[in-house]
Amino acid sequence: MNFPQPFYRWRPHPWHGLEVGPDVPEVVHAYIEITPTDSMKYELDKVTGYLRVDRPQKTSSLPLTLYGIIPRTYCGHRVGSLMKGAINGDGDPLDICVVSERPINQSEVILNARVVRAVYR
Repeated sequence: MNFPQPFYRWRPHPWHGLEVGPDVPEVVHAYIEITPTDSMKYELDKVTGYLRVDRPQKTSSLPLTLYGIIPRTYCGHRVGSLMKGAINGDGDPLDICVVSERPINQSEVILNARVVRAVYR
């Protein structure tokens, strides 16, 4: 018996199925996982590309900004070497916080984000 393939096979995967951006490194795509109104922490499911509930936010405050990932990026040895005291990256896509003058209350949105400053600690 032939079973249909899962639906996620027909949608672009946020990590490796979307473009990194139109003018890298100045303008990148930001795939939004968490909005300022979310009281839950979501994490990208690496197999399906859907957002998975990770846990409730640990504090009573909500995130101050849009939070997500930059597609087709990877935090490995090279990224880990940029962080003081780190041995390796976390194996996830690069995180991005997006400041917007307009409210965006929907996750799983792809934005063109102009990079203001990269933070390496």
